[in-house]
Amino acid sequence: MSSRLFRGWLSRQSTLKGGRGMPLTEGTRSNRLSWGLRMEHSSASVPAALPYYVAFSQLLGLTVVAVTGAWLGLYRGGIAWESSLQFNVHPLCMVIGMIFLQGDALLVYRVFRREAKRTTKILHGLLHVFAFIIALVGLVAVFDYHKKKGYADLYSLHSWCGILVFVLYFVQWLVGFSFFLFPGASFSLRSRYRPQHIFFGATIFLFSVGTALLGLKEALLFKLGSKYSTFEPEGVLANVLGLLLVCFGVVVLYILAQADWKRPSQAEEQALSMDFKTLTEGDSPSPQ
Repeated sequence: MSSRLFRGWLSRQSTLKGGRGMPLTEGTRSNRLSWGLRMEHSSASVPAALPYYVAFSQLLGLTVVAVTGAWLGLYRGGIAWESSLQFNVHPLCMVIGMIFLQGDALLVYRVFRREAKRTTKILHGLLHVFAFIIALVGLVAVFDYHKKKGYADLYSLHSWCGILVFVLYFVQWLVGFSFFLFPGASFSLRSRYRPQHIFFGATIFLFSVGTALLGLKEALLFKLGSKYSTFEPEGVLANVLGLLLVCFGVVVLYILAQADWKRPSQAEEQALSMDFKTLTEGDSPSPQ
């Protein structure tokens, strides 16, 4: 199917003049067709180790969520909104939203390698939306709890980092939506911003893991105090949770860092990108 679409695009291009006023030559058409067939071949194969790393990341992520729930259930009384347990909604929502779902959203382009690009984009964006909403519930829970108890807000390093991460996450999503889902940005503008989008996405995820570790340590010190150094069972379980958070973050970032594991462009996607650049910039691009 991809080969047929790509050949159809080449056929259309051969009847039109390029952006520089010159028709495509037979050699150019042949080179582009050859490139398209190579792209199809490369997209057909999945790196051998990738599925194992992705499965391992999901196992770690689900374990992080489960251990967080176990910690809150065994040592913090569980979760409830209209009681003193309202605070416990905060760590659980933050772990699910800003750690697990955000990490999965970053992996979408590694996992869904053969699906349509727009479908993958929408899934990537929706996972970030779900993560944002769940994290927002966690923020509302902790501010509401502090208000009921008369506690001060935003005085600790954890709270400062948390607000910064949340704001950056929201801005990152808005800018990403404007550039890649909203049909307004030009081809060259998208191409220039894409590396920054990828970098800040990974940075915010790393920052989220670090903020979660700060919050975990803060919660332990508030409750256990000097008993933390006596290997209290809650402290040991929380330390295990911290290590799991680090491992999940490392595995996700490792998968993202492997250039060979990036989602390959499909032949028809490259053809559509070329047509989009021609329409928006008046140029006839060459394959990249």
